[in-house]
Amino acid sequence: MDSPLIKYISLLIQYRLELELKGNAVVFPELDIKVLNHSPLSLFIKENELAEQEIAILLLAILPHILPSFINSIIQKYLPGGGDFPDFGGVKGKNHRGILPTGETVLYILGGKDIAKRVEIAKLFGESHLFAQKNVLYIENVNSGEPKMSGRLIMDEEYVELFVSGNVSKPKLSSSFPAQLITTQLEWDDLVLHQKTLSEIKEIETWLKFNFKLLNDWGMSGRIKPGYRVLFHGPAGTGKTMTASLLGKYTGRDVFRIDLSLVVSKYIGETEKNLSKLFDKADHKDWILFFDEADSIFGKRTDVRDAHDKYANQEVSYLLQRIENFGGLVILASNMKSNIDLAFIRRFNSMIEFENPKTEERLQLWQNYLPKSASLESKICLKDVARNYDLTGANIVNVIQYVSLRTLEKQSSTITYDDLIKGIQKEYKKEGKMMR
Repeated sequence: MDSPLIKYISLLIQYRLELELKGNAVVFPELDIKVLNHSPLSLFIKENELAEQEIAILLLAILPHILPSFINSIIQKYLPGGGDFPDFGGVKGKNHRGILPTGETVLYILGGKDIAKRVEIAKLFGESHLFAQKNVLYIENVNSGEPKMSGRLIMDEEYVELFVSGNVSKPKLSSSFPAQLITTQLEWDDLVLHQKTLSEIKEIETWLKFNFKLLNDWGMSGRIKPGYRVLFHGPAGTGKTMTASLLGKYTGRDVFRIDLSLVVSKYIGETEKNLSKLFDKADHKDWILFFDEADSIFGKRTDVRDAHDKYANQEVSYLLQRIENFGGLVILASNMKSNIDLAFIRRFNSMIEFENPKTEERLQLWQNYLPKSASLESKICLKDVARNYDLTGANIVNVIQYVSLRTLEKQSSTITYDDLIKGIQKEYKKEGKMMR
């Protein structure tokens, strides 16, 4: 944190204590933005053109993370004997031994006992303010019946990390964040799809490239819904996840696959809570959200027979609402389009079918994925293999892995026909299909 910022918040706290506790008419401190350096916190203040009251709130939220005794050391000068100081607010933490600022702390330092000022300052924690819109900080929820502003002033962990270290770590899969970052080392040339499918994927790339310009330069913000919603449908192993990963790779965006097993809960209200955490985290991040096996939650809604049916439908409606309000790309993947409720299908901007590869595509997949350092036994004709065996891209990769390991085990570099057929048989058996 810049030393001018430390000095400013120190003078601001002392100003209020001098005025309220000692009755001294001191000069209200002012912050000269020009003296700030290029620290992440200072850059955030400048880029968002924060007013001094907003800067003060930001500083109070970050102080416990970098200077735990800062507030205590100032107050002790005015109350050397200790004792309660309810006007100032603040609470003690379980591990933190200093004062953790609350909403009441903010109101006292910035508004004193001026009711009108305190009301105006409280509005800075409203949903329309930058702090809420960008999920920077908030007032922690309190027990029923207690004043809202008695809750702790909480800064989002990502902003704490950004302002303290200058970096933000990617969120990890957990119960509080039910999504996992997915990446790929493959290229577009490795993705073998029908031309119609590829052209529809190109439309998504176009949206990712020009959406900002469409909304802002062309003035379409407010006229069209934010974000872009796509359904990928088709059999397993046809490239849906790989396509999502490649879209992220080539547009510089993180792709997070949602683990629906961590989202959906049998307890009423828990699913909405889990989804809220996810979307709150994703807002303003320019992420791509990938809901795999989406029919588990977006399947056809049931008739309401009991309370659980009612709440299950409410969960789906809540998710649909959050998806429609999300400003980024949301991809839902399903093995069967018919499993998805028609009411949801109407909300998609695009529906892209991933079909099983035909003979030509299967041949290209075999050629693309076979290791270059291995050779094929003379009796293997890849054209015949591609024509005779109906396999998906994922099946073919599994077969190639199997035969490659078998070949290495034999200390050979030649893939045999027998091993290839055994590998294909294994994939057919998994799919419940019979070899001809």
